[in-house]
Amino acid sequence: MSKHTLIGGGTGFIGSHLAKHLTQRGYEVTVVSRMPGVKRITWHEIEKNGLPSTVNSVVNATGQNVLDPSRRWTPGFKQNVWNSRVNSAKTLCNAANASPQVTSFVNLCGVSLYRPSDTKVYTEDDKGEDYDYMSRLCLAWEEAARTGDSTEPSSKSAIVRTGAVVGRDGGLIKGIWLPFKLGLGGPMGTGQQIMPWIHMHDLCALIQYIIENCKTGIFNGVAPEIVSNKGFSQAFASAINRPCLFNVPEFVVKTIFGEERAALVLEGAKIEPKRTLSSGFQFKYPNVKSAVAEVIGK
Repeated sequence: MSKHTLIGGGTGFIGSHLAKHLTQRGYEVTVVSRMPGVKRITWHEIEKNGLPSTVNSVVNATGQNVLDPSRRWTPGFKQNVWNSRVNSAKTLCNAANASPQVTSFVNLCGVSLYRPSDTKVYTEDDKGEDYDYMSRLCLAWEEAARTGDSTEPSSKSAIVRTGAVVGRDGGLIKGIWLPFKLGLGGPMGTGQQIMPWIHMHDLCALIQYIIENCKTGIFNGVAPEIVSNKGFSQAFASAINRPCLFNVPEFVVKTIFGEERAALVLEGAKIEPKRTLSSGFQFKYPNVKSAVAEVIGK
């Protein structure tokens, strides 16, 4: 049987890496895009005509970049952040449910529904809670991915709660590369906050694993090693032979991002990939040292 995956958000940081990862492993990939083109389909076409008949798995990696420092945290931008995630999850869940040949729908979500705690370590058994904007977004996002417009959960849906994705050409690393290279990098705020993370290769491999084994339910897309923001910063600085001396003060982070967004980098929960591991998935980069070594090409 041919392997054909449709990727929502396929031109973004995660989606483009996933498309390349799957293509190298014999998959045909179609990307959902605003503009039509070769191996592309528009959101309008999906809503009007459904999925192409050859597509047998769907992945949603869509979402306006929350931590874009060039965008002010206005009500309009907040609505874009919300709609881009919740509406795309609902659209693709509905389309997957309406397509008998689709065996797997994987939706990437966040980990902000886990309230930061000094003592608790969260697993996939924890449902999360509503305590701020980001947690409410995660809960609505998951609900849309689980049910679409139906009142019943989809029998095809898997949700990957994803930490900060570590890869050289985007996301977290792209943002910190220059200041660290100049010897000016350091932790955010106190640096004591936990930083859930996963290497890009492991995230793509986990999605492939879920598709090929028709897994459903919740999976924590975080590496097994729990590390603080300071610990990650020190490991990255050490890997590129630079010091890690300067904390970015909390008020500076809040000034750049606004209070609600700043929570993404100034707070974090301890999370274990319990079900991810028990399902049989194996991480290639389970600890920060191996992950940053790969990112810098060591």
